[in-house]
Amino acid sequence: MKATDHFKTVIQAYLDQRAEYDELFATSYLNPDKNIDDCVTYILSEVQRSGCNGFADDEIFSMAMHYYDETDIVVGKPIEGKVVINHHVELTQEEKAQARKDAMKRIENEAYAKMKQTKKPTKPVETQPQASLFDF
Repeated sequence: MKATDHFKTVIQAYLDQRAEYDELFATSYLNPDKNIDDCVTYILSEVQRSGCNGFADDEIFSMAMHYYDETDIVVGKPIEGKVVINHHVELTQEEKAQARKDAMKRIENEAYAKMKQTKKPTKPVETQPQASLFDF
C-alpha cells in the first residue's frame, strides 16, 4: 500500500521522539536493516489483515514500534490503497490568504455564470375549470 508522505512523516516523527527518551527503543530504531518504508508497509499489511477500517493513533504507533523491536518480522507485500490521517495541518498566513483569494474568485465566477444563464420561458399552464357542486 503506497502511503502518503504525510502519514510517513507522522510515524517517523513519533518514532524519533520516542527514541529520544526511550533508550531501549533507540537501539532498535537505529537498526540499519529497518527503514520507514518497510515500517509503513508492515503497518498497512497488519491493518488490512485485521479487517478494520479505523485505528487509534496509539494502535498504529505501537505497530510501528513493534516493527522496529522485532528482528524477524514479516513485512509483507506493498498494497495499493489510500491512507487518511486525522492530524490537523497548520497553514501559513500566506496559504490562508491564497485560499481565501481562490475561494472569492470561485464565488465570483459562479455568480457571474449564474447571471449569464438565460432563463428559459416557461409554458403557460392550461388550467381546467374546477367542477362545482352547483353545476350538476
